[in-house]
Amino acid sequence: MRTNRRLKRKIRHIRVRKRVSGTSQCPRLAVFRSNRSIYVQLIDDLTGKTLVSASSLDLKAIQPKKKKLSVKKVDVANEVGKLAGEKAKKAKIEKAVFDRSGYKYHGRVAAVAEGARSKGLKL
Repeated sequence: MRTNRRLKRKIRHIRVRKRVSGTSQCPRLAVFRSNRSIYVQLIDDLTGKTLVSASSLDLKAIQPKKKKLSVKKVDVANEVGKLAGEKAKKAKIEKAVFDRSGYKYHGRVAAVAEGARSKGLKL
C-alpha cells in the first residue's frame, strides 16, 4: 500500500511527540503550516493548555490585500516567530522546546524558530 505525504508527516509527528513534551516552565512551541498560513502555539502538555498563540492571520499589515504585492511566505513565518517570541516574553516564558510537527527544519519552519530566537526565546 502506498502512503501519501500527509500520512508520512503524521507518522513522523507522532514519533517526535513521543520524546518532546512541554511544561509550564518550558512549553512546547508547536508549528503548523498550511499552503496559505502558518500557526504557532506554546503549549503546556501537563495541563493541556495553550499558553500563547500566534499566526500569520494576526499579521494583517504584512499580508497583502491583493495578489499584486508579493510577500514571501518565509518572511511572514519569521514575523510570526517574532510575534510568538514577544507574546512569550509578556507571559514570562523564556525557554521552550521546538516541535516541528513532522515538517523538515528548513524554509518556513526554520524561519519561525529564528524569529522566536531573535526575540529572546531559547529553543
